[in-house]
Amino acid sequence: MPGATALTIGTFDGAHTGHAALVRRARELAGPEGTVKALAFFPHPMTRLAPHRAPAVLTPLDEKTRLLRALGADELVVLAPDDEFLALSAEEFVAQVAREHAPRWIVEGGDFRFGARRAGSVDTLRALSAANHYEVVSVPDVELELADQSVVRASSTIARWLIAHGRVAEAARVLGRPYRFFGTAAPGAQRGRELGFRTANLVPENLVPAEGVYAATAHLPGGGTRDAAISIGTNPTFARDDAAPVVAVEAHVLDWDGGGAPDYGYRLPLDFHEWIREQRVYSDPAALVDQIERDVLRVREACAAAAHEGSPA
Repeated sequence: MPGATALTIGTFDGAHTGHAALVRRARELAGPEGTVKALAFFPHPMTRLAPHRAPAVLTPLDEKTRLLRALGADELVVLAPDDEFLALSAEEFVAQVAREHAPRWIVEGGDFRFGARRAGSVDTLRALSAANHYEVVSVPDVELELADQSVVRASSTIARWLIAHGRVAEAARVLGRPYRFFGTAAPGAQRGRELGFRTANLVPENLVPAEGVYAATAHLPGGGTRDAAISIGTNPTFARDDAAPVVAVEAHVLDWDGGGAPDYGYRLPLDFHEWIREQRVYSDPAALVDQIERDVLRVREACAAAAHEGSPA
């Protein structure tokens, strides 16, 4: 139907391969003359209902918008979970969506839940479809095989688990691209400069991967990219017995002297490709420098392999 709207609703955190399948199907239905809308709960409703149980963010809102548009959505509509919104029954929610967006199709996966107390399901959508003049289109789950040969359903939950356990290469299979971490450069202890390896100390915007050293691609504030060695941990070699451990995210961007960026306050997106090694304690700074030099070589190899495989940005 020319000019008709297909919409899909969810949190879309991570904009992973399962979400991509929803948007692709919506695009097929709407066609080139129609409109595809993604209605995204943001922030996650659990931030209001039970903040201590709210999942860590995979994609900040601007990144989520970019990714969903790249997948084929024409528009992202934010559904803010205020008290009034969270109190809507499933029936009230559907009536509001139909009134505001007049969809011809609503495209969802089988596990979609909505409305107060998550009472609504895909079956509820179907039961309400005739009265609200839309058709429900269900999209099968996307399943992937991990390195241990286990088969998982693509979901934000499994992506978070893999990233939180350092399995960033496998998370990329779920996401359909490398995990992109966002951090803002802030003052640090300046140990990298003292060791001869300039680092950016990053304040995180989204989920921090497990402690360790990683190979990543840094997206520079002035444009362009560089390979980067990322250290996540408590700097055990320099730890003080009287200080509480603090997990730091430090990025050593290879072949970059910081030109075009201020010392602090710039955003540095990092695409994580591979876990290199665990954090260790070294006998002295010289031993740590030797290890960092070996890490840099492995990072270059891992980033070259990722580029050869054509990992999407």
